[in-house]
Amino acid sequence: MLAFLSKFSVLYFFIIPCCSPQYVNLVDDLKMPAIAKYFSTKGRYEEVNPYLKEDILAVNRSMLQALSAQCQEIHVTAIIRHGTRYPTAKIIQLMQQLHIVVRNASGVESWLREIQTQWTMWYTEDMDGRLVQKGVNDLKHLAVRLSKLFPSLISEEKLRGGFIKFITSSKHRCVNSTLSFKAGLTELWAIKDKEFNHSVNDDLMRFFDKCTKFVQEVDNNPSAVVEINNFTKGPEMKKVQEKIAERLRVPSTLISHDMAEAAFYLCAYEFAIKAVNSPWCQLFDEDDAKVMEYESDLREFWKRGYGYEINSKSSCILFHDVFRRLNKAASDNKSGQQVTEAVTVQIGHADTLLPLLTLLGFFKDSEALTSTNYATQTHRSFRTSHMLPYAANLLLVLYDCGGGDLRLQPLLNEKPVTFPGLTDQKASMPLYQDVREHYGELLRGCDFENECQLFKHPAEM
Repeated sequence: MLAFLSKFSVLYFFIIPCCSPQYVNLVDDLKMPAIAKYFSTKGRYEEVNPYLKEDILAVNRSMLQALSAQCQEIHVTAIIRHGTRYPTAKIIQLMQQLHIVVRNASGVESWLREIQTQWTMWYTEDMDGRLVQKGVNDLKHLAVRLSKLFPSLISEEKLRGGFIKFITSSKHRCVNSTLSFKAGLTELWAIKDKEFNHSVNDDLMRFFDKCTKFVQEVDNNPSAVVEINNFTKGPEMKKVQEKIAERLRVPSTLISHDMAEAAFYLCAYEFAIKAVNSPWCQLFDEDDAKVMEYESDLREFWKRGYGYEINSKSSCILFHDVFRRLNKAASDNKSGQQVTEAVTVQIGHADTLLPLLTLLGFFKDSEALTSTNYATQTHRSFRTSHMLPYAANLLLVLYDCGGGDLRLQPLLNEKPVTFPGLTDQKASMPLYQDVREHYGELLRGCDFENECQLFKHPAEM
């Protein structure tokens, strides 16, 4: 096992090396920030599945037990977010500005002195969202775990036979995550005599860029984010900023919302990338972290989730593609043929996963998230910290249970979930036909071109 794990330490040429001497590998006695569970989309996958902290290759296949001994998985579609990455250039600029403010702060706490005298601003703008070594390992380890969960599908035989298909967004962090996933499998099986292709398809994996209505009415529309803007100016966020200024002993006017966000990101990225409990984390207590998480959830809710119908409808093209693959696998199986595409691995972004999860109805609360109901949303389902860490994944597993009984099991981040609205006793793995009927209206409609055109012809309305 140690020899196998050592293969995962190779640093690919496409990864920008961490330029700080403080860089460390994961260690067993890691001290975790108390606020790590509130890092939203900047969180580690291990916080969602804590058992992985003990064994990064651990799986619990018993949770996937079919309803009868005759059930056999025949196809799996995996839609995966890229692994851990560096901050974007825009965030790094804010971090640099904050660092200047903190260097001139007059507080006397030991953590502040550590930032001022020992911590070096090692983030540079050319990093700009690129995959880090931890991100490489995220996907390598995920590949190995999925091969253990579905050994009859994600196997050396299926890989060599061309029954596993890889699709990726064009962004470097996604392409490199795809290469890492493939490397996880080829290193597991010591395959050195063959390379496996992947296709780049932004129509599927970056559909949000292609949906004109979404881009103009939501993504590039300032009025679409009024709830987020109001919250950033509201009493909860103002209190966070004031507490940061007080801890630093600097004028409160120096700590804008952007500065508070940069500080929170510094804590999150230092932990995600370098596995350290950074002194930057001392700028926040748990109450502050909850506010910062809610702001992130608000943004995702209104820009990618349930805030506007077009957010989810922009994923129609991916939705139909997923069901086309499931239908093809079901048809192959029914006719007695070998399923020609046993596994589809599609690697994209948080912005790829969330609209699809929304379209399918997952994590929908009775109330919308707004700038004024923070206090009543403590137990909300819509929590990006739980849903969308780095390497987040939605798996749809099709089973043949004999006698034409096909069932579909959804898993989010390797844990079974239930299709919203399918609440019978077998809802964890419902009949595939029941799933199709449940989403029948979307399957009959949800046309990407029609949904995404900015102005519809009167005859289409």
